[in-house]
Amino acid sequence: MPIRRLPESLINRIAAGEVVERPAAAAKELVENALDAGAASVEVSLREGGQAAITVTDDGCGMGREEMALALERHATSKLPDEDLWNIHSFGFRGEALPSIASVSRLSLISRARGADEAWQIDVEGGAAAPPRPASLAQGTRVEVRDLFYATPARLKFLKTPRTESDYACEAVERLALAHPAVAFTFQADDKKPLHYPRRLDAAGRVADVMGRDFMDSAAAIDIERDGVRVTGFAAYPTLHAATARGQFVFVNGRPVRDKTLVSALRAAYGDALPSGRHPLAVLFIDVPAHEVDVNVHPAKTEVRFRDAARMRGLMISGIRHALQRGAQFTASTLAPQALEMLRPQQAAFSDYAVGQSQPFMSAAPSFSVPMFVASPPQARNAEAASVVSVPSAGRLGAAVAQIHGIFIVAQSETGVIIVDQHAAHERIVYEKMKQGLGANGQGVKRQILLVPEVVEMDEAAANRILSRADQLAELGLVVEMFGGNALLVREIPALLGQADVQALLRDMADEIAENDDSRALRDRLEDICATMACHGSVRAGRVLTIDEMNALLRQMEATPNSGQCNHGRPTYVELKKTDLEKLFDRR
Repeated sequence: MPIRRLPESLINRIAAGEVVERPAAAAKELVENALDAGAASVEVSLREGGQAAITVTDDGCGMGREEMALALERHATSKLPDEDLWNIHSFGFRGEALPSIASVSRLSLISRARGADEAWQIDVEGGAAAPPRPASLAQGTRVEVRDLFYATPARLKFLKTPRTESDYACEAVERLALAHPAVAFTFQADDKKPLHYPRRLDAAGRVADVMGRDFMDSAAAIDIERDGVRVTGFAAYPTLHAATARGQFVFVNGRPVRDKTLVSALRAAYGDALPSGRHPLAVLFIDVPAHEVDVNVHPAKTEVRFRDAARMRGLMISGIRHALQRGAQFTASTLAPQALEMLRPQQAAFSDYAVGQSQPFMSAAPSFSVPMFVASPPQARNAEAASVVSVPSAGRLGAAVAQIHGIFIVAQSETGVIIVDQHAAHERIVYEKMKQGLGANGQGVKRQILLVPEVVEMDEAAANRILSRADQLAELGLVVEMFGGNALLVREIPALLGQADVQALLRDMADEIAENDDSRALRDRLEDICATMACHGSVRAGRVLTIDEMNALLRQMEATPNSGQCNHGRPTYVELKKTDLEKLFDRR
């Protein structure tokens, strides 16, 4: 077939396929135009998920009659005055969004330039524009998009339900609202209650509006600068996480982006502190000199390319880790309200018990018994009261006063009560010590020789997996060799593990190695194995501890990185403030 020039209408529809993927993309492009116009207020409304109608109204600088007509032509823009693609300070610059949307919908553009006597309107259907005509509008611009994709009906087959498409659009508006706290945003889908974000003086106020107070109470503030690049924002403690990555917002020079380098850096910053399959929550703002980043990568403008991607990745990881380490001993504050709700007395709490019937309160073999009100000499009663009420000088996690059910340590601090999961807390302590041993001058983890080497019977595949990692396991202090058939002989184990169940440990190790991806770095694989070993070598649930042992565990937690969560990302403790307890008993 001979080569021919495509008609302009088809060219516009092809371009629209890249720019306008779904209604949310159209709404995003229109809101970005409003922000580039200097709007202080932006209103967005959708009908039927945006397919029936999308309306965006702003109070920006507006356009005159001639500018409106030019704005509907492809590659016409006011945002590249010096034609320098390495010095872009606006959202738009390609001049494609508005004509692309107009080519696949019925569009009405109404605008009134600041200081102008009248507003003008241009109607476009499938890319064909009618002549401008006078209209009514106080200030700024209003764009109404109706029957989106009517000119490309095949695209309609790929849209989801109206509710889902509305959610996508809402998320797009939220991202832009996070980047511009000084601008007021209103979003409404069909007849639902409008979502309103008022103007805020700083990013923290807007982040609280979008992410919620629970996030702010459980997040670490980030602020790091190096070589002209600055990373600010908030990252949630590892105990607050989500099933998807929708709670991750990353901005580069105010532009919402979905960059693989930045997403992987965010995940790497959390390392082993998150449970498998869970995602961190974060709002990050990256300010970088314009000439150091290329935003002209894709028509959707959500991808960027950095001149020095490795430096950017390193700065993000170090900034997030430093912020999280400052609060490494903290757990998510959202846990306290849940705990208090569970503690609230039920209406029938006492109705099921006969008068005088005693009920069990603690485990059968606790190391701390509740003082009973029995007859005793005054001196004894005073001494007993003092031993219960007084709290010795301790660190932030307070002083231990009891162990419940052989699982939980109860500590009293100056501000409230702390409940610790002894196994989860000790697991993190052992794990961090093993990691420290791996990096200690290459000497590996300290070992202890078993007085009687242990023989472990395994199936052939599992035994081979263990033997294939024998050198790596030796670095971790676990010395294993073949003992004939499918049996393995364990001669040495990490000193940190104490009296670990070697049989169960090796079987879990074989499963861990099977699940590991061989393409991953050695360090990552070793840390996975460390986590499995630490789980087997930590204080088990059901082990009775003395008060001194409990206090020793609390002090180690205070000195251990990431001690607010175990190796699997679960919280190691819950803190209840004294004021929370007073509310529980209606004392305030």
